[in-house]
Amino acid sequence: MKLLALDTSSEGCSAALWLDGQISERFELAPRGHTRLLMPMVRELLAEQGLSPNDLDVLAFARGPGSFTGLRIATGVIQGLSWGLNLPVVPVSSLAAVALDAIEQHQLADGEHIAVAFDARMGEVYWGTFLCQKGLPVLIGEERVCPPGAVSLPGSDVSANWTGAGQGWKLKGDMPEVVVCRIRAVDNTLVPRAAMVARLAEQDFRNGIAVPAEQAQPVYIRDEVAWKKLPGRA
Repeated sequence: MKLLALDTSSEGCSAALWLDGQISERFELAPRGHTRLLMPMVRELLAEQGLSPNDLDVLAFARGPGSFTGLRIATGVIQGLSWGLNLPVVPVSSLAAVALDAIEQHQLADGEHIAVAFDARMGEVYWGTFLCQKGLPVLIGEERVCPPGAVSLPGSDVSANWTGAGQGWKLKGDMPEVVVCRIRAVDNTLVPRAAMVARLAEQDFRNGIAVPAEQAQPVYIRDEVAWKKLPGRA
């Protein structure tokens, strides 16, 4: 299977190619460079393998939560490719992509937990809690947006191993002590990457989870009412 995955949901910009179990990736931290960098990354990955877009079987993208502008960039590119090539799309949670990165980077075992936080601006964080099962993150509860002081961990087992992941953990000083004291380690350097999106999308696609182009939509979590209340917006 040949799967192309894209991520522009944070300050990172990346594209990855899953080719029969092998992943190659282009990644760059470029908060304002997504539009300029993304398609050259795609062309480089395909050329490296001697492939053309017509050789692809499926597409994937980080659907959010994350940067509003960034999410629209990846969504637009993926929809264009999907319509043009008549390919299915697998949307992947940006929070889950970081959870998978934490599992791999920190060699987390099955049964361990990951709390992922992104800085959502406006005094809030995007928050998701995951359980490691068979080396993959499984969402516990729902992804949400809230003030750092309102985050929580599911369950009452204080002996459970929790790892914090994502740049939102730079705000841990504003999080409840009852949450922070249960976190054994924090990696606040992790951002979503297309290689992790590809890993998760490959599993989802094999499980029959894919959508047509028109259903490949970003997930902002923050509702439109909050978005319209930003300064300068009607």
